[in-house]
Amino acid sequence: MIRDWITPLSLRHAQDRNQLETIVVSGLVVALAAAATALVIYGAYFGLITALILRSAFFSLIAAAGLLLLGYQTGPAWGRAALYALVPFALWPGLHVEANFMAIVMRGGMATAPDLWVFYGLMVTLLVLVWRGVGLALLVLVGVALAYALFGNLIPGEYGHRGYSLLRLASMMMLSTEGVFGLPMGVAVEYIFLFALLGGLLMRIGTGEVFVDIARGLTGHMRGGPGLTAALSSSLLGSINGSAVANVVTTGTFTIPLMKRAGYSRNLSGAIEAAASSAGQILPPVMGAAAFLMAEIMQVPYAQIALAALIPALLYVLALMLAVWLEAGRLGLERDPDAGLRLLRDTLLRRGYLLVPLLALLYFLFIGFSPTRAAVMAIVAGLLISPWHPKTRVGLIGLLLVCRDTVIATMPIVVAVASAGVVIGVLNLTGLGLMLSGMIVNVAAGNLLVMLMLTALVSFVLGMGLPTSAAYLLLAVLVAPALTRSGLEPIVAHMFIFYYGLVSAITPPVALAAYAAASISGGDPNRTAVESVRLGFVKLLVPFLFASMPGLLLVGTGWQITLSVALACVGVIGLTIAFGGWFLGHTRWPERSALALASALVIWPTPVDATDPVTLLARGAGLVGVTFLLLRRIRSASPTQPEIS
Repeated sequence: MIRDWITPLSLRHAQDRNQLETIVVSGLVVALAAAATALVIYGAYFGLITALILRSAFFSLIAAAGLLLLGYQTGPAWGRAALYALVPFALWPGLHVEANFMAIVMRGGMATAPDLWVFYGLMVTLLVLVWRGVGLALLVLVGVALAYALFGNLIPGEYGHRGYSLLRLASMMMLSTEGVFGLPMGVAVEYIFLFALLGGLLMRIGTGEVFVDIARGLTGHMRGGPGLTAALSSSLLGSINGSAVANVVTTGTFTIPLMKRAGYSRNLSGAIEAAASSAGQILPPVMGAAAFLMAEIMQVPYAQIALAALIPALLYVLALMLAVWLEAGRLGLERDPDAGLRLLRDTLLRRGYLLVPLLALLYFLFIGFSPTRAAVMAIVAGLLISPWHPKTRVGLIGLLLVCRDTVIATMPIVVAVASAGVVIGVLNLTGLGLMLSGMIVNVAAGNLLVMLMLTALVSFVLGMGLPTSAAYLLLAVLVAPALTRSGLEPIVAHMFIFYYGLVSAITPPVALAAYAAASISGGDPNRTAVESVRLGFVKLLVPFLFASMPGLLLVGTGWQITLSVALACVGVIGLTIAFGGWFLGHTRWPERSALALASALVIWPTPVDATDPVTLLARGAGLVGVTFLLLRRIRSASPTQPEIS
C-alpha cells in the first residue's frame, strides 16, 4: 500500500485502462500537482496567503490528485467511477473557504447550514483517502474520535463530556485552524511538501548518484566496502527525503545487488539497506518531517531542533557503519576495487556542482532566512545548475514530473496529518488529551523509568499502525505533557516519543523498510527485519539515554554535553562489537557478554553529573572493562583467515 503511494502513475495500469482515461487522469494529476506546487512556493516565499485559505486550498488539491490516482489504480469500473466522482467534493472545501472567507471571519468561524454540507464532503473525502491510501488503523482512530465528539455525552463519569453538535464540530474541524486545517496541515504545506519538492528535484538532476559515489569514494577501499557504501549513501539520501521505505525502493535497487555481489547474504544486504534507509528519519535536515512538526509544536526555531537531533543521528550512523564493517570482517569480504579516493576526487571535480543546492540551503539558513524561504532559494539554485550538463537538464516536462512525483510521495503524509488534525481537534475540544496524559502519570506513580517504558510501548504500538508524522503528532499531544511534568526537558520528551514512534520501520511485525528491502534482495522478510534490528539497535537504546544524558540533545553545560557524547560513544561502540561477534577475529560468548556488561555500565542510567559513589564506580568499571577487553582483543588478534559463519 505504501509503495502504491510512492510509485508514480507511469501508466503501470495502462494495459487495463482505455487511452482516454489514462490521458485525462495523467493530465489532471499533473495539473493539480503544478497548482499545488505554485501555491506552496508562493505562500512560502511571499507569505501573503491567510493560513486557513492556504491550508484548505492545499489539502483540496492534494486530495483531488489522490482520489484520481486511487481511482486509476482501482480494479472494478464502478470503484473507479466512485472515486472519480469524489474529486469535486475534494476540491469543494478549498473553494468554499476562499470564496466565503470574509463571511466566515465576520461570524466568528461559526458554521451555518450550507457549511455543513461542505463539511460532510470533506469528511467523506478524508475517510476514503485514509481507508484506501493509509490503512485501517488510522481510519478506525479517526472514526472513534468523531464518534466520541458526537456521542461522548452518553459516557458516564470523568471521561464523558457535555456533547457537541454537528455545527460545532464543523466549526472546529473546517472553519478554524484547530482541526483538519490546523497546525499539522500548516507544517505539511509550509515545510514537508517544500522539502520533498527539493529532494525530488535533487534526485532528478543526479545529486543522489553523487551521494552514492561520494560514499563509495570514502568507504569503498575498506573491507566490505559495498556495505559501508550502502550504509553511508542511504543515510545521506534519507536525510533529504525523510522516508525509510521510499529510500529503500530508490537506493536499494542499486546498493543491495552491489552488496550481494560482494558476498553479503540476501538477508544481511536487505537488513543493511533497511537500517541505513531508516537513518534518514532521524538525520537532519528533513527527519521524516518531524523536525518541522516538533519546531512548531514546541515553538522553537527549526535550527534548534535540527542541531539537537544531529548528535544522536550521527551516533546511529557510526554504530551502523561499525556493525557493517564488523560483518564484513566476520565474513572475510573483500574491498570494492572500483572505489577509493580517486573516485571521490573525480566525483567532486566533475559533478560536485550538483551539491550547490544543498550548500545554498545551508547558506541561506545560516544568514537568517526562514527554512521555507531557504528551501525556495535551494530549489532555484537547483534549477539554475541543471542546464550545465545534458544529463542533469530538467526542462518543463521534467519539472512537471518532479511536481507530480512530489504530490504522490507526500499524499500519505498530507492525509495522515489531516487525520491527526481531526483527532487532536477532538482531544482539545473535549479535554480528553489532558485526562489521558494524567492517567499515564498516575499509572507510573512518579517512577520516571516506568513512565518511559510505558511511553515507549504506547509510541511503538501507535507507530506500527500510523505514519511517522501522525504517530508523532498524537504522541506529542497525549504523552509528551506527562513526560515534561515528570521533570524531563521538552526536547527530551519529544525526541523520546519521536524515536519510538518510528522504530516500527525495522521492527517486526510491521517492519515496512525491512520488508521492502527483502523484496529487492530476495531474502526472508522476517529474518531481514531481525537482522536490521540487530544492526540498528541504537534506535531502541538512545531514547532512554536522552533522559539520563540530555547532553546528547545539547541540553546542559559544555562539560555535560562533552561527557554525555563521550560516554554514549564508548557504550554504543562496545555494544556494537559485542552484538557483532567479531573484532579482528571471532569473539566467543564469554568475551561478548563481558563487553556488553562493561558497555552497559558506561551508560549507567543516571545523570552524567551524578556524583554518588555507586554511579561513579559503575561508570569507572565500565570504562576500564571496555578498554581492557578491546586492548586484549587487539593484542590477541591473529593474522589467520577470519572464521566464516
